[in-house]
Amino acid sequence: MTVRVKLFGTNGVRGIVNELMSPDFVMKMGKSIGTAMNGNIAVATDTRTSNIMLRSALISGILSTGSSVTDTGVVPTPALQYHVRTGAYAGGVVVTASHNPPQFNGVKAISADGTESSREEEKSIEDAFYSEEFRKATWNDVGSYTVCGPCATDYVNAIASKVAREEIRRRKFTVVLDCSNGASCYTAPYLMEKLGVRVVTLNASPQGSFPGHESEPTPENLKDLIRMVKTAGADMGIAHDGDADRAVFVDENGRYIPGELSLALTAKEIIRKRKGGIVVVPVSTPSVVEEAAKEFGGRTVYTKVGSPVVARKMMETGGLIGGEENGGIINPEMQYCRDGGMTAAKMLEIVAEGGKLSELVDALPKFYTVKLKVRVHEKQLDAVMTGVKKNIQPNNVDETDGLKIFLDDGWVLVRASGTEPLIRIFAESKSEKSAEKHASEYRKIVEELAGRSP
Repeated sequence: MTVRVKLFGTNGVRGIVNELMSPDFVMKMGKSIGTAMNGNIAVATDTRTSNIMLRSALISGILSTGSSVTDTGVVPTPALQYHVRTGAYAGGVVVTASHNPPQFNGVKAISADGTESSREEEKSIEDAFYSEEFRKATWNDVGSYTVCGPCATDYVNAIASKVAREEIRRRKFTVVLDCSNGASCYTAPYLMEKLGVRVVTLNASPQGSFPGHESEPTPENLKDLIRMVKTAGADMGIAHDGDADRAVFVDENGRYIPGELSLALTAKEIIRKRKGGIVVVPVSTPSVVEEAAKEFGGRTVYTKVGSPVVARKMMETGGLIGGEENGGIINPEMQYCRDGGMTAAKMLEIVAEGGKLSELVDALPKFYTVKLKVRVHEKQLDAVMTGVKKNIQPNNVDETDGLKIFLDDGWVLVRASGTEPLIRIFAESKSEKSAEKHASEYRKIVEELAGRSP
């Protein structure tokens, strides 16, 4: 008897190639997706070395159910999502592991409206996977296969139409662009050209082994970008992760801008222009976003962690901007999903209209955040979280996702990871010392509870 486990994490199904992510497994995923979506399905990949192997297996599985496939090739995840949303598709699938190391790959399902699949849609795929009750097409009813050529071009043109293109062009920006050897190699340089930006590229050749640096755009991985921005006298640096649904920035002085600050700056400017509106972010988001939006009448709505949850809450509330603090910004002017290309173009617009990136960032409210994690046995997670809850006052906690405890000088979030046997601890205050103190206190509580839990 097959033991049923949850396949989908917060960003699709991921695993090491030819271990979990074998052709057999991915073909079965294709059968499950073809059965659940039942229609024309758009497929894309990032640049990973296993992309052709796994894409072929996925497509074979889909076609065997009678569902058809439109193959968009190697494009950013948001380019595939735009193609799905603007076309007649039952949904889409991206073979990607986003920012994970090169030995990983994954399968991410996309809804017909271009958003990341809902938990209900993922459950229907998992139901088909475990029941193995796949639709089986007869020999003359196998799905059709077509190739889409203009997907990347359509995506670039759409972004360019959503920002103040002439204002950007007039500033004659120089930008250093780090494509991380990922899918943005096929779109980001051309977007910069479309916007009239002089671009110096790094890691702009598509290579799935990520020889330039690991595909997670952290300060440690972007040392070459930081150095090149200063050397070239550039106005900013832009880096994407492997599947280009995120963008992070380096200012003109070579300073890495954390994702929560680029989100706060974008939210501030959009709310300012619209004279108010709703910002949607997960409970883990630093308060700088709320404070920046509040300055111009913005209201912040908090959700569980996960970009699909944020996107759907934005659709429900009419949110003007949303996203996560990792550089994954959701701008409905383009689409309801994290979109690295749109994020980059919008930041160019903001700087073109407002001044130097460093000055705009320095004008944001100042907070300090400390992030810790405690490894806990999977069977202990619930008991530890229950124990933490007993240590706090019920009127000072938000239980949207984990336990967000409000203190006199900040807050602490304690939540179980959705993908690993970890308890994550986020502490924030306007004092760095206080943030560190609160994080340390709650780490000690979690460690003590984990030590005595069965």
